[in-house]
Amino acid sequence: MVEEQIKSGKLAASMNFNQKVWALTARIPQGKVVTYGDIAKKLGTKAYRAVGNALNRNPYAPLVPCHRVVGSNGSLTGFAHGTDTKKRMLEKEGVRFVTDSKVDLSNRFRFN
Repeated sequence: MVEEQIKSGKLAASMNFNQKVWALTARIPQGKVVTYGDIAKKLGTKAYRAVGNALNRNPYAPLVPCHRVVGSNGSLTGFAHGTDTKKRMLEKEGVRFVTDSKVDLSNRFRFN
């Protein structure tokens, strides 16, 4: 049941922190990115590093697309398969880059 909720992007009070991070990440559409801070803010915390730790343990990739989460300045950070792979995946989805290693955050996804 929890796995289905996570993959469909639904939050539940019974979820632990990591599960909530994964559920929010599942909402990020192809071609968009969010920051670790965006996810933390949506969860009512400033623990953006804990968000990164949760994504590092993401058992649902690629259905829960952790490659769509970037640093607060658009930097490609923290991806288990390396930042080169993360960049290729984002480019394939149509994410715009402002430098070789930073995405354009002007059109990032916003959580409701």
